[in-house]
Amino acid sequence: MTEAEMDEIIAGLKNAALEKSSDRALPLLKQISDAEANLCDKYDITTDLLELLQLDNVSVQIQAARCIAEVAKTDNQRTKFSKGDVILRLTKLLHVPANAKDSPANDVGSLELATQICRALGNICYANDEARDIIKELGADSTIFALLDYDVDTDDEDRDQFVRVRCGLISNYLLGSDEIAERAIELKLIDKLEKILTRCLVDVDQHEVLLLSILPPLSILTEEISDLYFAPSLNKTIAKILAKCTNPDIAESCLALLHYEAQNDEVKLLLAEEGLCETIYQLLEKYKTFANTDEARVLMKLACDLIVLILTGDKSMHYLYSTPLLKCMEDWLDSYDVELLTTGVLALGNFARTDSHCIHMVERKIMHKLLAILAKNNGTEHQMTLQHALLSTLKNLVIPKPNKAAVIEAGLVDIILPMLEIHQAPVVFKLLGTLRMTIDGQEKLASELLQNEKLVKQLVHWSQTSEFTGVLGESLRLMAWLIKHAYRQKDATEQQTLDDTGLRKFVSIDYAVASMVGMLASTHLVMQNEALIALSILATIFHNKTATERTQLDTLLVQAEVGAKIAEQITLNGESMTKELVENLQTFVKQLQSSSDALAAHLREHNIEELLKTIPSMVEYCTL
Repeated sequence: MTEAEMDEIIAGLKNAALEKSSDRALPLLKQISDAEANLCDKYDITTDLLELLQLDNVSVQIQAARCIAEVAKTDNQRTKFSKGDVILRLTKLLHVPANAKDSPANDVGSLELATQICRALGNICYANDEARDIIKELGADSTIFALLDYDVDTDDEDRDQFVRVRCGLISNYLLGSDEIAERAIELKLIDKLEKILTRCLVDVDQHEVLLLSILPPLSILTEEISDLYFAPSLNKTIAKILAKCTNPDIAESCLALLHYEAQNDEVKLLLAEEGLCETIYQLLEKYKTFANTDEARVLMKLACDLIVLILTGDKSMHYLYSTPLLKCMEDWLDSYDVELLTTGVLALGNFARTDSHCIHMVERKIMHKLLAILAKNNGTEHQMTLQHALLSTLKNLVIPKPNKAAVIEAGLVDIILPMLEIHQAPVVFKLLGTLRMTIDGQEKLASELLQNEKLVKQLVHWSQTSEFTGVLGESLRLMAWLIKHAYRQKDATEQQTLDDTGLRKFVSIDYAVASMVGMLASTHLVMQNEALIALSILATIFHNKTATERTQLDTLLVQAEVGAKIAEQITLNGESMTKELVENLQTFVKQLQSSSDALAAHLREHNIEELLKTIPSMVEYCTL
């Protein structure tokens, strides 16, 4: 169609509207609707179409609404139709028979009119706050939401289209703002949607069109309103639809909704008790061989993530530990699919959040499976997500004291030490944390690792250079724990005969002592205390060494500005220091003062004696 032809059609439409001629208007409206939308962009036919909508002729009303729907596909025309009188007229005409599936033949026109008006309003509302505000101010949203009250079967194309466009209109309207979404909830929109979803449960596959239309508005509401949690009945219904559906788009919508809802711990428990995790397991087992496209992999990951998310709740985790899910997740450790394997590992890691579960799992030898998997995936070329999951789970398992010897004996340390070559921060963080938990109370292992020059050098490097605060902190803590657990329990007699190879190696490594001194100024009191304990052990043991070795340590402490770090520690954290921390600090300062004249002078230079007196808990302790 040419522009000249469109000029003629528009002129004819204006005359037909002026004369209120239905017969002349109908073919012209159809021609405009069938033309490309941008051909109408320069015209303003808002008044003309409004006039035609006023005529008591359903055929004209249908074609006028269809015409608006087509031309309002452009931003320019959307703005022109964003007028109160147009939107008011459209919504006044918006109704369908009380029971469309039983309606007589002459009511088919009502369904078609409702369909075209939904299209018109939906296109006007698209990315158009002005139109949405008008609908809200007119209270027309209640009329729009009332469309959901009609029981419309989806057994033919016309009804399918109506089902799609009514929810398309609702979705476009809701995308406006949180205020609009909150008003929709006040108008019981969620209740209306839930009623339809419940009806769909009778035959989920038969109602695919209805479900694909009803689920998006629920998703939009969760996006617009933070912390929107559905009634338990609705979450249960969504879970049941997921269990029954075979359409991947419906499954993805259900999973996304449940994933959002399961941010709440009570919902986690509800879904756990509903058997959702077992349902997902069964579905993934059934369809895993078909997960060979990008879309299918996304769906699989979403489903796996939901299992793990539900297990992050304490109540839901405890509940599921006594169900078959534990064995299901253990079975996935044998899976060749990395997504299922990783999910199994993460799930077991979440189960391992209590000592009793950890002890039980180690008794069942689950750590052997985990370590076997890690042994095959402990290189720089392996998947970071799986490595992170394995280390997280092993870290949890090794925390209870009764488990340590068994997990160490199973080969944990030898398997994870090669991972020092990996420099991806999340993996390094978990690696260091796992080692730290493993050496707790394990004197022999701590002593061996302290003598591992490659390990200590790498820890020093990370503590000096890491941009990731977690890696920096764990590097420092692991060094402090190695010293503490290798030497802390020694009495004076034992200190004369102990094997101090590890400590001498530690002191000889560049910046190792400086790292411990720097830890004194940590923002975390726990880390300050750990640094004090490690440095005190160093000072105590080296005090009994040769003059040369004592001088070596004293020189390193002065070079590391130990006085400045202690001063910084007191100045920034003095008011919050615990009694234990203050006592450890006093002990360390006395050791330094008695070690050499150089160290004593260094401490005086930084006014440490006077600063100690300013610590509130110290003052209180002294005046009791």
